Amino acid sequence: MTVEEQQLTTRPRYGTEIAIVLLLSLGQSAVYSVVSLTAKLTADRPLAQQTATLNASVSPRPYLDLTYQLLGIFFALVPVALALFLLARSFGAAARELGIDYRRPAYDLGWGAGLAAGIGLPGLLLVYGAMQLGINAQIVPSGLQPYWWSVPVLVLAAVQNAVLEEVIVVGYLITRLRALSLSPAWIIAASAVLRGSYHLYQGFGAFLGNAVMGVIFALFYLRTKRVMPLIVAHGLLDITAFVGYELLPDSWLSWLEYSA
Repeated sequence: MTVEEQQLTTRPRYGTEIAIVLLLSLGQSAVYSVVSLTAKLTADRPLAQQTATLNASVSPRPYLDLTYQLLGIFFALVPVALALFLLARSFGAAARELGIDYRRPAYDLGWGAGLAAGIGLPGLLLVYGAMQLGINAQIVPSGLQPYWWSVPVLVLAAVQNAVLEEVIVVGYLITRLRALSLSPAWIIAASAVLRGSYHLYQGFGAFLGNAVMGVIFALFYLRTKRVMPLIVAHGLLDITAFVGYELLPDSWLSWLEYSA
């Protein structure tokens, strides 16, 4: 059986497959984000006076907390392995098909850094504006205590976020939606809305900012067929946010605070 014949045989199952992969990964996060945002909106304080903590500490015991953090990073990447395994049944070398390889390091690093720079500053301004409008919570990029392992774990968490989101939301989802013969506009919209939805726990500004990022990343992938630059860009953005928050003086981060 040829690859084309195999795809025609398995295509009717793609909708179910997509639902399973998403419900095991970022679709599940989107559902919890909606619940979290609802809880914030129905609380006795305005949204802008509440916080959304990323990379929260799990235990007051340092090495137990480290264990939980590393296990969380590891298990969060399991859906990536599942998505690549499922794609490999259609394409063989799934990672190579998605452009997750080292064939073009200068291209990937250059475009990744450029995308990070182009998205980073407007993203900060959007978050600040959303907080001033009262439609976003205060974002705390790191809730870890200042242990010796905090910065390495934050870097690993940033890389995990980048790999998970770009492989699932861009590489896997777009590949499967194209196989279902959806139009590019619907594919881009689906990828962007999904990306924004699992950031809703931070507020409406985070949803909008990440949805815009999703449109840019989806367009880039449809044009280049490479996920690696997106992983680089996302990783750089998260490393800057997580590690910067951990290491910079509190006075430098005062713009994140909002007074109602």
